[in-house]
Amino acid sequence: MKVKYDKKTDALYIDLSRGKYEETKKITDSILVDVTKTGKVLGIEILDASENIEHFKPPSLNLQIQ
Repeated sequence: MKVKYDKKTDALYIDLSRGKYEETKKITDSILVDVTKTGKVLGIEILDASENIEHFKPPSLNLQIQ
């Protein structure tokens, strides 16, 4: 799993697994989920992260969990 934060766009992306991207499902105006053809979740994007995640104010974030 990788977690990336883009402070220019204030977007947080959680990369959960590998697979062939099929589509992005809009959960809310601020939460998007990338899925495969079979519905496997590849990643989650949170837009306006500093506004939508309480106590989330990092200057930069780039984590990788194996």
